[in-house]
Amino acid sequence: MKYFAKIVIVAFLMLVPTTMMAQENHQRKTNHGQFDPAKFDADLEQFITTEACLTPQEASEFFPVYREMLKKQRMLFEEMRRNHHVDVSNNKACRDAIEKQDKLDIQIKEIQQYYHNKFMKLMPAGKVFKILRAEEKFHRLAFSRAAKRGRGR
Repeated sequence: MKYFAKIVIVAFLMLVPTTMMAQENHQRKTNHGQFDPAKFDADLEQFITTEACLTPQEASEFFPVYREMLKKQRMLFEEMRRNHHVDVSNNKACRDAIEKQDKLDIQIKEIQQYYHNKFMKLMPAGKVFKILRAEEKFHRLAFSRAAKRGRGR
């Protein structure tokens, strides 16, 4: 009986560290892979500032207006995402979803146009163009990094 108890204790002591290491490893993987919107926005702003060579004054005038634009666009993107759950066998529901999607696309473009004009009142068009190119480049790079992470899993 004493021999059996010793085996159980040794087995238990060997399993505890292994279990703890597995939990820590799982936490590291899940925390690392999670999307952090605040970090994404901060990285985007830093990238735009660097790529478009914004002065601190330009950045302080530009980014509050830029964030305002993004907030309005994100509301529409959320609405678009709700449209993804349409019964494809229901033609009327699909038609309604397509028409709604088209209207939302137009609204997003109208918001962009409005804010692009607003940006050009803050700084020269050449600088705004650099900002827009930097924003596109950042999103391409972010998408590429996300795709590489997804393949690595």
